[in-house]
Amino acid sequence: MPQIAQTLLGRATERAALDRLLTDARQGRSGTLVLRGEAGVGKTALLDYAADRAAGSVVLRADGTESEMELPFAGLHQLCAQLLDRLDRLPAPQRDALGVAFGLSTGRPPDRFLVGLAVLTLLAGGVARRPVLALVDDAQWLDRSSVWTLAFVARRLRAEGVALVVAERAGADDSDLTGLPALTVSGLGEPDAHALLATVVHGKLDARVRNRIVAETQGNPLALRELPGLDGGFPSPPDRPIAGRIERGYERRYAALPEPTRRLLLTAAAEPTGDVALLWRAAAAQEIPDDAAAAAESAGLVDLGAHVRFSHPLVRSAIYQGASAGDRRAAHQALAGATDARADPDRRAWHRALAAARPDERVAGELVDSADRAEARGGAAAAAALLERAVALTPDPGRRALRALTAAQAKFDAGGGDAVHTLLATAEVGPLDAVARARLERLRVRVTFAARRGGDAPARLLDAANRLAPLDPDLARETFLEATGAAVYAGRLGHGPGPRETSLAARAAPVRPHPDPATDALLDGLATRFTDGYARGVEPLRRALRAFGTGADEAPLRWLWLVCPVTPEPLAAEIWDDDMWHDLSTRAVDLARDSGALTVLPMALSYRACLHMHAGELAEAARLIDESTTVSAAIGSAPLRYTALVLLAWRGQEAEATAVIEAGGRDAVARGEGRALGLADYATALLCNGLGRYEEAMDAAHRACRYEDLGFYAWALVELVEAAVRTSHRTAAETAMRALDERTLASGTDWALGVRATAAALLSEGGTAEAHYREAVDRLGRTRVALHLARAHLLRGEWLRRENRRRDARAALGQAFEMFDRMGAEGFAERARRELLATGEVVRKRTTDTATDLTRQEIQIAELARDGATNPEIAAQLFLSPRTVEWHLGNVYAKLGISSRRDLRRALPANRVARPVAGQTASWSPGTRL
Repeated sequence: MPQIAQTLLGRATERAALDRLLTDARQGRSGTLVLRGEAGVGKTALLDYAADRAAGSVVLRADGTESEMELPFAGLHQLCAQLLDRLDRLPAPQRDALGVAFGLSTGRPPDRFLVGLAVLTLLAGGVARRPVLALVDDAQWLDRSSVWTLAFVARRLRAEGVALVVAERAGADDSDLTGLPALTVSGLGEPDAHALLATVVHGKLDARVRNRIVAETQGNPLALRELPGLDGGFPSPPDRPIAGRIERGYERRYAALPEPTRRLLLTAAAEPTGDVALLWRAAAAQEIPDDAAAAAESAGLVDLGAHVRFSHPLVRSAIYQGASAGDRRAAHQALAGATDARADPDRRAWHRALAAARPDERVAGELVDSADRAEARGGAAAAAALLERAVALTPDPGRRALRALTAAQAKFDAGGGDAVHTLLATAEVGPLDAVARARLERLRVRVTFAARRGGDAPARLLDAANRLAPLDPDLARETFLEATGAAVYAGRLGHGPGPRETSLAARAAPVRPHPDPATDALLDGLATRFTDGYARGVEPLRRALRAFGTGADEAPLRWLWLVCPVTPEPLAAEIWDDDMWHDLSTRAVDLARDSGALTVLPMALSYRACLHMHAGELAEAARLIDESTTVSAAIGSAPLRYTALVLLAWRGQEAEATAVIEAGGRDAVARGEGRALGLADYATALLCNGLGRYEEAMDAAHRACRYEDLGFYAWALVELVEAAVRTSHRTAAETAMRALDERTLASGTDWALGVRATAAALLSEGGTAEAHYREAVDRLGRTRVALHLARAHLLRGEWLRRENRRRDARAALGQAFEMFDRMGAEGFAERARRELLATGEVVRKRTTDTATDLTRQEIQIAELARDGATNPEIAAQLFLSPRTVEWHLGNVYAKLGISSRRDLRRALPANRVARPVAGQTASWSPGTRL
């Protein structure tokens, strides 16, 4: 057995867990283990044990160092250092993102999720496919970017042969590692604690004293080794936690050292990188003699070899925290002077900041420069921390207030929580000009809007936009657009200005001096739509969407939340333009993938999925919704459920749809998001019409149409017309028809006019109804919206049956049934089947060719592989490693009884509705009668 295992007392449970992890890695399986415990309890010793047992593996290691400084991805860079020669094997977007994050190249700030995917791929690649053991100690002291990325990677490890072991101090606040497999490392049991104490205390020691030491140290190995010697063999009263008492002992040992040695140790404690050469340069600047190190090493506090290594992190903490403020500043001043301003300007700036006894503009300016560099590397949290420190060091009140506002924005972008409000309060008391005051209020509202969509956000954003209008027209127009978007979200639950009021104010705003074609066109289009009415708004909105299709790459992603406002009905649907929708959704997904903009990718996928849904490609819509959910889970955001909600309604899956609709309604009320509440009512009307429950559809459609929600209001009118006709509410149907006419005639697209003709036919008789139905089928047949074409066939068939034209009815109903059945729209398919039965037609049953036990992720992977995607492409799309994709495909082949990717086309037909359960669907056979 390796030497370390012989000296590691106890720890049977911990060693067994680590051994299993290493065995799994050797067999190609991955795993993660987070070791949590108080300081000194033996977490580092367990990491050493794992490294000692990892024969034949690639061992990577990173150690967190307590420091007030945060450099983005520094800990991650340390962990991956020996794999960087394999960087060129990563897909280009991942390689570029990781290169910028590590400061190896320059470029646009990388998306942090793309950095995480790059690290996953890098670890999965390993070296010559050897297992990888990645060890991270003192994770509570790593920079936030690194810890977040490690958590991201840990949640995606599956079949790469990677073992990730992370040690973290117990009680770490808001740890990103929460939820990962964890093991609490507690003190040694009494026999082992006595055995360890016997190796420390030589000579006779009273049994009562031994028992008291073991009891008061609670079996903490470091305490058992250190406290008896520190306190003369007798435990001191338990007036502090164990870590605090150990630190006090180190402070005493430190205080007993010669003065030059103390200054050397303090300088080493203030320098987080462990750079010995840098330490000696700083020591020379303080005239510390070379022999000062001998006493420190003899005392067992530090090892000044290739790197500065303290015997325990508590030694560093005890020395630094125990020093006076003046002594700490002197150490940082020396370190700043010894740090190369060109090679490492950010650490130099940070040391200068900690050396400053009072506000200093030069130092504050250097921190602002460092924040810019951190932001360029994708270190939003680091940039915010640097700016926050710069605020404290800025002497001029006006400049301090402006920097506080900038720091608050950075904290908001980095998810800074309460710190945003603190910085905004600092900015607010400063002498801000009118522009800055308006920016401050705008940020306050955005913070509120991020947490709750409704409330007073529209009113407050409108106020900020009005104040900005004469001062900063560029920012004002963006704020007007945000105010309009907030009003759209608030919808029927809004308590302030609605979209019309925000649009009226926007139209009065001055022209911006620096035009942004897509943004300006979007604001102008919405303003016209809400102030002049639908008919006048169609063409401006069409121009706006064209600008998005041809403008700068950033525009479609920046305003995607408004072009496709969370719910699945984008502006292209508002003007009934399926071709525009296709072009914009394709571009949005491509841009989000190519640029690594993973925060907007779920929305872009939802946007695209909704188009596939209307095209009757429900399986593809479900696949994209699954991918959107996967990405949302990967980046830790709430999934966008609205497209899935409408998809469930089209499928007629009543129980599941009802549950999701009810939950969505409750969430909408809680958030003050009236638009989502309107969508829930529309989906209910659609579901009930499909199931033939027209009274319920009538009630839901009425609720949906009480407020003119952008995008799907006209769709709700369609449901209202049908439900009202079926329930003999002629007046309600005619009123809805007039509102539908206004929109569809103004749009003039085949989609709009085809839907109008279908609704008009419901209100007509004889030859007029026949003409409308023929027009509907003709026009919708020229569009992408096959679901609406199938519905036109169904309505025509139902009308023909009531006209006693059975042969014609069978043909129309058979066409509708075949389309709905193939699409997976079960509610409408069943409605068509019942109508066919009523004509005397036989409808035979068939068994669907489904994968009976594939998991949802296996379905996703199999369908992508079927469609030609390679393993690396699938991995990048689903946030997995290529080896995990390979493993999943192996399971798919075994379950489906096939042996290669070529067989997937037969086993998973392209039109199959992606569901992991088997079932029966009906098949219509023309020409067969009861």
